[in-house]
Formats: sequence, structure tokens, C-alpha cells
Amino acid sequence: MGLRFGKVAAAVLIFATLNLFQIHGEIPTTLDEPFDPVTVPLDKSFRGNAIDLPDSDPRVKRSVLGFHPEQISVSLSSTFDSVWISWITGEFQIGENVKPLNPKTVASVVHYGKLRFPMTHKANGESLVYSQLYPFEGLQNYTSGIIHHVRLTGLEPSTLYYYRCGDPSIQAMSDIYYFKTMPISSPKSYPSRIAVIGDLGLTFNSSSTIEHLRRNKPDLILLVGDVCYANLYLTNGTGSDCYSCSFSDTPIHETFQPRWDYWGRFMQPLVSKVPIMMVQGNHELEEQAENKTFVSYSSRFAFPSKESGSSSKFYYSFNAGGIHFIVLGGYVAYNRSDDQYKWLEKDLANVDREVTPWLVATWHPPWYTTYQAHYRESECMKVAMEDLLYQYRVDIVFNGHVHAYERSNRVYNYNIDPCGPIYISIGDGGNREKMAISHADDPDSCPEPSTTPDAIMGGFCAFNFTAGPASGQFCWDQQPDYSAYRESSFGHGILEVKNETHALWTWHRNQDMYNRIGDQIYVVRQPERCPVQSEVIEFWGAQNLQNVPSSVSSD
Repeated sequence: MGLRFGKVAAAVLIFATLNLFQIHGEIPTTLDEPFDPVTVPLDKSFRGNAIDLPDSDPRVKRSVLGFHPEQISVSLSSTFDSVWISWITGEFQIGENVKPLNPKTVASVVHYGKLRFPMTHKANGESLVYSQLYPFEGLQNYTSGIIHHVRLTGLEPSTLYYYRCGDPSIQAMSDIYYFKTMPISSPKSYPSRIAVIGDLGLTFNSSSTIEHLRRNKPDLILLVGDVCYANLYLTNGTGSDCYSCSFSDTPIHETFQPRWDYWGRFMQPLVSKVPIMMVQGNHELEEQAENKTFVSYSSRFAFPSKESGSSSKFYYSFNAGGIHFIVLGGYVAYNRSDDQYKWLEKDLANVDREVTPWLVATWHPPWYTTYQAHYRESECMKVAMEDLLYQYRVDIVFNGHVHAYERSNRVYNYNIDPCGPIYISIGDGGNREKMAISHADDPDSCPEPSTTPDAIMGGFCAFNFTAGPASGQFCWDQQPDYSAYRESSFGHGILEVKNETHALWTWHRNQDMYNRIGDQIYVVRQPERCPVQSEVIEFWGAQNLQNVPSSVSSD
């Protein structure tokens, strides 16, 4: 008995030693911060201007007939025991005169179970059709196929489920697919790998990003805004890398909505098995008749808004094991008197860090970017919300928008702060717009302050710095000390939460081999050093809240 106990104790010791080496080995940790700022020089041999996949590419062509499902995807509800299955049936229409399909003519049914056969459970859902209409002669209107959303409930954690979706009454069911539910919410259970991508588009570089991502076998995908870039096209299908440069005389910002269908088909092999969670981006605005905006985005995807107490599809929350994710809308009102702020305040107050120790927030436009593109563009959102996120000790923030990669030191109000979040900008998915290369601290690259406010939200909250190395200036004259690492390259990231205090973040470049790493760090939580605060700390920006816009502009 003593010998057996000794062997067990030795095995436990060896496992613990290996685990500690894995966590504290050669990989740097945030305990080593602040890191000296690093800028990786641009690899000029790498093509930084992507080309869209043509509509003749077999990966974007319709491969089903009649009302059989296509563009199938899985997304999470707010807790492990529920997911959403979404798909489209029927063909879209595009032209000057389009007649929407009747969504009531095709049922929304999912058969599912833990066995491929028989599938013992059935769920019914809802369906809709949306249109993108333009009140100008010569522009082509669009109406979608029938979009279906079905919520499955009563699921077990960390369990593989098989499913088929469609309408069995007309023999229009899909093939059999599968998904795995998230672990139960606990400080001891986490998804193995969470993939993070942004500003993806539908280019040859996008396909490289997705192929690299697939090799990492994620359990969950987070897309931090800007999906298919349908708004880089006219309604006749003519596209450009820069809409305003090529089509400055159009009476309204046009879109070519079939790009959404191409994107759904391209992504189906991945997202029909791996849940994907969406974040509102500026390219999803897509203004149309009657000043409607974000119609395609809010129609095509399922969001756990109702389940998480939100009244909007643009902000919501969900759990993935011991991680609580908060998705915010960068293009919907965020002032302290607005619904989004009030919802965020309530959601944060309800987070139990004993159950979900990790708190991760995401929205599209970054607060901490040192690139010239979009520099300090979302300052009004930062002024309105940063205190609240700092008070509740958000651990990591993911953003997109800037077409490059950047990781910050822990930061709050532009100062290095051991209790602030790490901000990771990962808008480098591979879309057809040009890659961000210039930095605001490069010679003669500091933007004119009046040009920086967000074009959608408006408002002006970015003033010259009043302290530190950039005091009296709008930009730093060197890479800011809060910026730890930046590089212009396409890629994706993988988040692996190991336990309640350690998470491994890895960024992969597209031009590298699959087993190489571009950037890597262990994010270490210190809840004893940085407890959740009971009151919001006021700082200089609060006095400028009157400049924060209270509604989305349609300009």
C-alpha cells in the first residue's frame, strides 16, 4: 500500500512540475510587464492587399437544390445547456423588382441527439426574410432566402451532439452535422482553444487565415466585426478596395448583398461544427431605404441577447466554461444614460468570479491602437465605458478595425496599470482593404485631431495628452510604452485558458508554417492584488461625457 501511494504521489508531483513548466517556461507572462515596446518591421515580400474570391469559386457557389438548407452555422446561447442552429433555404433575388419569399412556407426544424441514429430530440424555431432596398433608379434591390434560427435547450456540458436541420415535411433536411457544447461554468473547466479573428472578408488571404485556424482545432470562434465586406461593392457587383475612392458620386453607399451568401457558404464547413460568435463592425452598417442599418447582420446570425438580458442584438454576454464574455456594440449608443451602458453595468454586477473567474470583453473599434488608421477614433466610447470595465477588472479585451496586429501591456487611461486589461487588436483576418502599416508615432504621421472622430457615431473626445511623455501632444513621438507588440501581417489568435489564473494567448501569422508562432504570452490574473472595486473611479475623461453621442448617425 505504501509503495502504491508513493508511486501516485510521485506521479502527481511530476504532473504538477510539468504543468508549472508549461505555464512558467520560456513563454513570457504579464507578471513580467511592462515589456519594452516592440515593432516588427513590415515584411515587404508579403502581399498586404488581398483579392476577393470570385463568384465562380466552388467554395462560394450554391451546392443545394430547392429548399434544402445551406449556410449552416452554430452559435452559443448564454449558458452551456443551449445553442442556436441557423441556416438559409431558397435562393436570394437581386434586381430592380424583387418579391420576397414567404418564410411561413418552409418550417424551421432541428433533429438532434447524442447518437447519429436515432436522433431523439426535436426543436422548432423561427424564420424571416430581409431585404436591402435602395430608393434610387438603376440600383438593384436584394431579398434574401429564408433565414432560420432554432434554439436547442436542455443540453449537457462538454458533450458531442449530432443534428440535421431543415423541413422534414417537404423532405428538405440537411446532411448530419455535429457540435460540442461548452464546459459547465466553473473555475476548473474551460474550452481547450478559442479562435479570435477580425475583419475577415472573403479573399484568398481570408481563406489562408481560415485554413490556419482550422489546423488549431478550436472549440469556439470569436469574430470581432467586419464580416464579408459587401459594402465595398456597387449593387451591380463592381467592387473596389476603397469604396469612397472609386465610387464617391453614388447617391447612397451601395452594397452587393450576395457577398453575404458567398461568405456563409465558404464558412459552412467550419461553423456548422464549431460555434461562432459575432461582433458588430462598421462594414455591417449597410444603410438602405428608410435609414435602416445593420439589417443583414442582425438577420443572418443568432445572438443570445434575450438570454443575457439585452434588448439589442448588438450587445450581449455568454459563458464558455469559466469565462464570461461580454460583447459590446461600438456603433450603438453607449453613453451612461443609454440602454447599452445600463445593461453592461447590470451584467458586470451579476458576474460571479468564483464561478467564471475570467472576464473577457470585445467590440470592434479599438481604444488602444498606435496605428495611424483609426487612431483614437473611438475615444468617446472609451471615455464613457473604460472606468466601468476597469472597476470590474476585465482581464482581456479583443478588438478589430485596424488591419494589423497589436498587443498592449496592461493599461488604464493610457497609463501602464497592473490591474488594467490587456488590449489585443486583431483586425488582420485578410480582407481586401489595404493592410495598416503606418503608425501615429511615425514621423509626420500623427493625424489631424479633427479627422479622428468615428464617422458613424460622431462626437469629439480626443484631446491632447496632459501628462507623460506625450504631454501637450495628440500623438507620441515614439511607440507608446503601453504598446507591447505590433506587426502588420494577416493572421489569427488562439486563447487557451489553463486555469483560474493563467491563460495562454498565441498569435499566428498567415505567412508562417502552421507550427510557428508570431506572438505568445501568458496572461496571469491577480485577483488578490486587483480585487473588483465597489465604486467607479472618476478620471479626467468623465467631464467630457457631454460630447459622447447618444445615438447612431445615419450620415
